[in-house]
Amino acid sequence: MAARIRAVLFDKDGTLLDYHRTWGPINRGAAAIAGAGDADLAARLLSVGGMDDATGITRADSLLAAANTAEIAAGWIAAGSPLGQDELTAALDALFTAAADGGFAVTDLPALFTALKARGLKLGIASSDSEGAIRRFAAHHGIDGLLDFIAGYDSGHGVKPGGGMVTAFAAAVGVPAADVAVAGDNLHDMAMAKAGGAGLRIGVLTGTGTAATLGPASDMVLESVAELPAALGIAGD
Repeated sequence: MAARIRAVLFDKDGTLLDYHRTWGPINRGAAAIAGAGDADLAARLLSVGGMDDATGITRADSLLAAANTAEIAAGWIAAGSPLGQDELTAALDALFTAAADGGFAVTDLPALFTALKARGLKLGIASSDSEGAIRRFAAHHGIDGLLDFIAGYDSGHGVKPGGGMVTAFAAAVGVPAADVAVAGDNLHDMAMAKAGGAGLRIGVLTGTGTAATLGPASDMVLESVAELPAALGIAGD
């Protein structure tokens, strides 16, 4: 197994879910909420957030790609949304939590997580989404019983790109941070892994990041987490 890895901490959006297929419609809905009925403003906020409305593609490491809900709200308010910080944050959290009952998984997540658990790995999710949305996502996709740890931006472990979620995960599952691998699709994830002392940083290309953006900041870049067992040297029997 690669570098004595005993636990894997996953980002959610762009790592377990195909970002562009899943979040294009959600981001449009979020911008509409922030625009408060002004279609032109909503379009401008979507662009400020980093999403091209015509293509549905969100730029790597942009506001929508990497920020948490409160940070998105603050960015959009600074760009002209008439809503207040608390009001917009709550509205976006409600939208994102409701959307957790859908989404396009990048692979058969129950099969992947079952295979990793069978090899003794501890598993967690650290996302810039709310903890409630993560838990709803995990239940919807049938992996809630396979997780040892969940952290959202509101869980009290700090936010990305800080390393608090990594250190909290390591403590919760009883392994040194150096024995943790972090898998994510953008530079916030790689920075979180480095700040938290994770032993392995794994970039994946199912989100907004590219090989060019992730390569310099990661130890390896995979097409998707479906390749993770082989990358960790635990594929097959």
